[in-house]
Amino acid sequence: MEYLTTVELSEKWGISSRRISILCAEGRIDGVIKKGKTWLIPDTSKKPDDARIKSGKYIKR
Repeated sequence: MEYLTTVELSEKWGISSRRISILCAEGRIDGVIKKGKTWLIPDTSKKPDDARIKSGKYIKR
């Protein structure tokens, strides 16, 4: 299995490397490994759905 860094994956997925780091820290990408300060992400990982609020309305919980 090959691993990609956040920078390499940001080019593939079309989102910022910072956003990918946040997704890794939140545990939303399966199989990630943190090696020092670098996240290593399997190249077979799928981009998770965007769970941020898009409608402008907050959901009461």
